[in-house]
Amino acid sequence: MISRLITPFLIAACIACSSVAHADLLVTKKTFSTKNFSTVSGETIAEVNVGWEAYGKLNENKDNVILITHFFSGNSHAAGKYTPDDPQPGYWDAIIGPGKAIDTNKYYVISSDTLVNAFPNLPHVVTTGPASINPETGKPYGLDFPVVTIRDFVNVQHALLQSLGINKLHAVVGASMGSLQAIEWAAAYPDMVERMVSVIGAGAMDAWTITALEHWARPIRLDPNWNGGDYYGGQAPLAGVTNSLVMITQQAMHPVAFNAMSPSQEVLPKSALDSVLNGLPATDFWFGGATQRAPLADANHILYLVRANQLFVAGHDKDLATGLAQVKAKTLFLPAKNDLLLQPYLAKQAVEVLEAQGEQPKYAEIDGTFGHLDGVYNIQSKADELAEFINN
Repeated sequence: MISRLITPFLIAACIACSSVAHADLLVTKKTFSTKNFSTVSGETIAEVNVGWEAYGKLNENKDNVILITHFFSGNSHAAGKYTPDDPQPGYWDAIIGPGKAIDTNKYYVISSDTLVNAFPNLPHVVTTGPASINPETGKPYGLDFPVVTIRDFVNVQHALLQSLGINKLHAVVGASMGSLQAIEWAAAYPDMVERMVSVIGAGAMDAWTITALEHWARPIRLDPNWNGGDYYGGQAPLAGVTNSLVMITQQAMHPVAFNAMSPSQEVLPKSALDSVLNGLPATDFWFGGATQRAPLADANHILYLVRANQLFVAGHDKDLATGLAQVKAKTLFLPAKNDLLLQPYLAKQAVEVLEAQGEQPKYAEIDGTFGHLDGVYNIQSKADELAEFINN
């Protein structure tokens, strides 16, 4: 569910984790559209548009496809650059590309934006959600947009692949919210998915995690400008969005990394003693960065994403065991050892259920000090395990 606030440190960290070869991989954003999309909630969306991009070449049999599913605040830009002078490559550029763990010399790698993408105002994001125009009214949907689930995200991706004539996936690989989509793919389309990799993920949400996610939604709903979701054409609830983004970022990080990235504070700073309304170095830093990022997000989209994650259980069936019983794919789980958001026990739970069902899931933990963010910044530490799993 990773958040990537735009700060010099985070940009430097992401670039540092990528290989020097990333500049050779240039990608183009495309758009997929489908009509009358039926949701799990029983509603119909007249038109769905999502952005997607691909790396590598589709073979004649169309069976060398790897699907990458993205995290909460991410998008389809998983690898490469849109132009040679882009300041930052895709978030998993360290493992996707020629000769890398997910080798684009062998595989055709596809990644798509999800429904209700958190940052619909980013220039390269294409998504459908509450901020989209409802053709029945000519105005943004707002809360008239149907509640959507992780299964709905997967079904849109399935429609995209069908439009390309792709009926088999060599692998589905995703981090955080992307891991939920990956395991849902394996449960929803078991005959289509050969391998599933869950990075910093879970098989189902529990009460602890559902409540943690609720902290991302409440600041938005408490912002007076949210206006019951009807703020389009008026003042957006940017204060609520800012508070949500800081909460997302803090929960996604381990204290070691969070403290290292925060500015130091002198003992009893005068401004803090002058008024409780004055900021502190760390809060000014994090809330300042989120304030800059907030206009790129959409408050309602964040609320819908939160709900989709809160409702997740693999297979969207009566329980986790029932959902996982549908999975035929080989599975690999890569939680982050110091993850405080989607903690390793959630991945272990899915592994134990699969083992009880006679399967042989693989499991390894990503080490590091970034916490949940180790699924992006330290994914290259598991490149060998990932490559072996995908290639065999």
